[in-house]
Amino acid sequence: MRPWIDTHLHLLYPQRLDYDWTRSLPVLDRAFPLEEYACTAQPLGICQALHMEVDVRVQQMEAETELIGDLARQPGSMIAGAISSCRPEQDEIGDFLERTLSNPLIHGFRRVLHVVPDHVSTGDIFRRNVRALTRKGHPFDVCVLARQLPLADALARACPESQFVLDHCGVPAVARQVLTPWKEDIARLASNPNMACKISGLIAYGDANRWPDGDVASVARDLRPYFDHVLDCFGWDRVVWGSDFPVCNLTRGLATWKAATDMLLAGCSGAQVDALAHGNARRIYRLADQA
Repeated sequence: MRPWIDTHLHLLYPQRLDYDWTRSLPVLDRAFPLEEYACTAQPLGICQALHMEVDVRVQQMEAETELIGDLARQPGSMIAGAISSCRPEQDEIGDFLERTLSNPLIHGFRRVLHVVPDHVSTGDIFRRNVRALTRKGHPFDVCVLARQLPLADALARACPESQFVLDHCGVPAVARQVLTPWKEDIARLASNPNMACKISGLIAYGDANRWPDGDVASVARDLRPYFDHVLDCFGWDRVVWGSDFPVCNLTRGLATWKAATDMLLAGCSGAQVDALAHGNARRIYRLADQA
C-alpha cells in the first residue's frame, strides 16, 4: 500500500486545553484523541501525520505543543511533528521564537487569519516576525477564506524567502459550486514560487445533502473542479495532502475524503500520486523518512 502523510491533523483534548471555536459546532465539541484518528487513518494507508495547531487560547499555545510532544513520543505513534500556533502580530516574540525554532518537534507555524481583521497580515510587525519564524526553513501555513486570497498573495510577495503553504485550497465555495473569483485568485497566488498548496478541507466545504451515503463518486464530482484547478496551477511538486480530521466530519469524514482523493487521482502516474501522498510533504516540511 502506498504510504500517505497527513499534513493536517487536529487532535482535541478538551480535558487539557480550551477550544472555544468548537462550541458552536456540536459535531466537533468533544474529545478527538490520537487513538480514534489512528483507527481510521492507518487502514487507509496513512502512516504519518503532522499535527496542525487547533487555535487554542494564546496562553495555551506552548501547552498544546507539549501535549503533542507527549503523544509523538508514544511507541508506534503516527505523529511525525507539529505545526505550531503563533502570533506574529505581537511586537515581541523573541523568547517564543527561540524556544520553538529549537524544538525538533516543530516543523512549521500557522496563524489563522480569518479570525482576525484583514489588516493584521499586512502590518510590518507581522511580516517581520513571519520572516523570523521561517528563517530556518520552517514553512508558514496560511489559513484564509476565499475572499482573503489576495492577502495571502501579498504576504508571499512581501516575504519572498519564506516558504508558505495555503491551507484547504483557499476555502472555495464547494457547496455552492462557485469558481469565480477563486480560480483567478488561486492562479495569481500560485505564481509565487514560495507558495505551495495543501489539498485538504475540501470535503468539509461541500453540501452533504448532495451526497448520498456511500456514494463517493458524487463527492468526487463536486470536488473535481477545485482539485484539478489547484493541480493545474501549482503543479505536482507544490501540493501536499491533509485530512483536516476531525473537521472533515462536518460532512462525510476521513474515510470518504480519502476514497474521494483516490478517485480524483485515478489515471495519474505513480510518480504524481507519490508526490502528493508523501514526497512533497517530506521535502516541504522537512520530515525524515519513516524507519
